[in-house]
Amino acid sequence: MRALSEIAREALACDTLKGNTRTYSEAYLKPMTQLESIHDTYLYDSAHSVVLYALSNLSAWRGDDARRIKAELKEHLKGVK
Repeated sequence: MRALSEIAREALACDTLKGNTRTYSEAYLKPMTQLESIHDTYLYDSAHSVVLYALSNLSAWRGDDARRIKAELKEHLKGVK
């Protein structure tokens, strides 16, 4: 499983992430570039909440890259109990 930081950097580099989806998701993807696992924290936020908010803001993102990246983020969420 790739680190959250790698996934976030790839998402931010995708040409298909644009418009409002990019605008609103950047607030969560940029902090995610500082996280390695779902058990980390960014300032006062848990990585779990950062990933949940990112997925919420990425819900309108479509395409092969979007499906793959969102699936990877959801896989990280499975590690939380």
